[in-house]
Amino acid sequence: MSAAAKATLAGTTLGAIGIVVFVHFQQRAEKAAMHAGVLRDMEQQRLKKERRLDFEMQKELEAEYRKIQTVSDGGPLPR
Repeated sequence: MSAAAKATLAGTTLGAIGIVVFVHFQQRAEKAAMHAGVLRDMEQQRLKKERRLDFEMQKELEAEYRKIQTVSDGGPLPR
């Protein structure tokens, strides 16, 4: 086998190994990014649920207070 053939074989072998390693690490990075997106979505859903529950609680408190207190709708103040 000539030296040029050996160099070509070595070059293509190293190139193929390099490509396989690069693709492997790229897939791992993409998988990690996708997982981070799922975690971010879960956190956003948790916050949305928490805010909705807070809003409902505030609405219930407002209804309770309106039963006890008289509240005007912001019309002109009596003199």
